[in-house]
Amino acid sequence: MKDLKIYYIYHSCFLIETKNFIIIFDYFKMLEDKFKNEFSLREKISNTKKEILVFSSHSHYDHFNEEIFSWKNKYSVIKYILSKDIKLKIKKENYFIIGEGEKFKLDNVEIKAYGSTDIGLSFLIKVDTIKIFHAGDLNWWYWKDDTKEEEKIMRELYQSIIEKIKVNVNIDVAFFPVDPRLEEFCYLGAEYFAEYVKPKVIIPMHFDENYYVTEKLKEKIKKFQVEGIIIKDVNSLLII
Repeated sequence: MKDLKIYYIYHSCFLIETKNFIIIFDYFKMLEDKFKNEFSLREKISNTKKEILVFSSHSHYDHFNEEIFSWKNKYSVIKYILSKDIKLKIKKENYFIIGEGEKFKLDNVEIKAYGSTDIGLSFLIKVDTIKIFHAGDLNWWYWKDDTKEEEKIMRELYQSIIEKIKVNVNIDVAFFPVDPRLEEFCYLGAEYFAEYVKPKVIIPMHFDENYYVTEKLKEKIKKFQVEGIIIKDVNSLLII
């Protein structure tokens, strides 16, 4: 896609660079011991002349880190779009709190918050004509030891949220959990998302350093004419 670069930072965190914006989702941490000299998240944030928007989908420690509020940019004020379950010690003019079902426009970026099967939100944004979806912890969380009732509740909740999301046609890129702790059910949510939402591309996340799941997902969603992206390392540029 023209004027689009996506960097995998770690876990569910990505930096997306478009023609006019830098977008960061769900910063948790960086693996400093694997830091690559050709890309520095902090330098990118500090030195870009593009507008910067930082999203946090919910308050879980692996999706939200208060370190984001210490980031500075030489040319503009960084703006934060935060799920309302995140408890802030202070609130500032550049903090934007959002709940499920809400939508607004910020610096010509259209933002819509959908639900999650865990706490917090999933995000759909339109930036520089590109539609991007970040699932947060929205997933079909099917654990082997779930009771039939627990499985039913999760399935119905997940599918009901997908029903709302799938009205959005032509999503370009979707970031979606593929968590190996779910074992044989690892790909269940992403496959369902691929089949019914049909984004052009799904980029897996929430897999720690189990990169093998990214290759398997690519194979599993081929049948839905959705491209899966293989991730091989942190701080890496993904080719879309």
